[in-house]
This record gives sequence, structure tokens and C-alpha cells, in this order.
Amino acid sequence: MACRAPIVLASALALSACATPARMHSQEQLNTVATGCGLALGELIQDESQKKLLLMIRNEATPQQRVCVAKWARRNGLKAVFVNMNFPEG
Repeated sequence: MACRAPIVLASALALSACATPARMHSQEQLNTVATGCGLALGELIQDESQKKLLLMIRNEATPQQRVCVAKWARRNGLKAVFVNMNFPEG
């Protein structure tokens, strides 16, 4: 069993080296996804410094909206991050 650990580790490292880097999606693409998931324009963003993260900024998102965004992110090699922001009224 201990002999397998180096093989498993080497395999994992080899596979991670082949992973394609995340690509930046245009704001138009993200807006299309957002509206398709029932969000408003601008509620999905992808930061250039953290290309693998897809940020959904929406207060009280429904479970369906979260699932929709998460599925799209996964299909595109991204990790969905859900941010709740309470803006002051007035």
C-alpha cells in the first residue's frame, strides 16, 4: 500500500501540469449567462488576477440561480463564488 503513494502523487502532479489555464470571458458572455440564470446584468464577474473564480454578487440568490451559475462555471473550468452584499438604503 505504501508503494502506491509515490505513484499516485506522481500521477496527480502529471495531470495538474496538463490542466489548461482559465481563460477570461467577456462581460457580454458573463451577462448572457447571468440573464440566462435569472440574474441582472453585472451580477457575474471574473477578476483578471483570479481567472479561475467566477463571482456572483447578488443578495438572496435562489438555490436555482446558484446551481445554474455553478454548473456553467464547472463546464468552463471555473469555480463559482457566491457573495452576498447588503447595500445601505437611503
